[in-house]
Amino acid sequence: MEDFKKEIDLVYLWVDGSDPAWQEKRNTITGNTGEKSTNCKGRYANNDELKYSLRSIELYAPWIRKIFIVTDNQVPKWLDLSNPKIQIVDHKEILPSECLPCFNSSVIEHFIYKIPGLAERFLFANDDMLLNKPVTPDTFYAGDGLPIIRIIYSRLRDWFLMFKKRFFGIPLKNYVQIIRNSAKLVEKKFGTYYNVKPHHNIDAYLKSDCQHAELMFNKEINETLSNHVRQANDIQRSLYTFVAIAEKRCHMIEVTQKTSFRFHIQNIRHYDKLKRYDPVFFCMNDSEYANDDDRIRVKDFLSKRFPKKSEFEK
Repeated sequence: MEDFKKEIDLVYLWVDGSDPAWQEKRNTITGNTGEKSTNCKGRYANNDELKYSLRSIELYAPWIRKIFIVTDNQVPKWLDLSNPKIQIVDHKEILPSECLPCFNSSVIEHFIYKIPGLAERFLFANDDMLLNKPVTPDTFYAGDGLPIIRIIYSRLRDWFLMFKKRFFGIPLKNYVQIIRNSAKLVEKKFGTYYNVKPHHNIDAYLKSDCQHAELMFNKEINETLSNHVRQANDIQRSLYTFVAIAEKRCHMIEVTQKTSFRFHIQNIRHYDKLKRYDPVFFCMNDSEYANDDDRIRVKDFLSKRFPKKSEFEK
């Protein structure tokens, strides 16, 4: 194994939305818990996905050097902090004061490369992203050390969404809008609009590339730092991907649901699809469309899919 493949870290964002102290803090910003898509229960619900994601990592990617979990003054009750591979990173350690308190993952993600001790090569995951099969460092980094970027071509999707917005008044979803924001910034700088979307699962990055892109668009990113919850002008972390593509500092591959499956937990049919597709990656995506019964179903499924406790649990 090349030396650089021996030092690849993993970063998670994690929150327990059922924590009363955290809820009170959020309500001082939002005024209420609300059920808007940008601030709904599903954005913060804790279905123990992190526990099962870590079980999938131990099972299918035991070569990960260190795992950083970025939180807002919270620690999962089941997490064994004595494990040398685990480190909790509080928002206050990496976010500037004007961001705090922060309930906006798009803002937080601009600072994860600043985690002290983070390796040059790191993977990033939300807590609902899991592995379904064995992976190796070569799954994420090519022999030249550059990251492998997994994307889904939108092709006519962007045009169709803009058509619906213009003629039917149907606004773009926040996730679509902020990816578009990133693509438009890169288009202005490099002259090419990348009409693709991330595969919405574990992604590979170079810390130096993140710093390079963040400095390139420092003014634009700084204008979003006071967005304590998701806003339409947020700049999604796909910015770093689009810069890497534009500068030919990555290896881009197109994936389908048979490789990377985004599972919408309110859609019961997705359980059969997951079994049929048998992908490498899958994401148990919660949202404003899901209810508590859907979340109970997720816990039951994941506990059966990954029944063995990992070394990261007490």
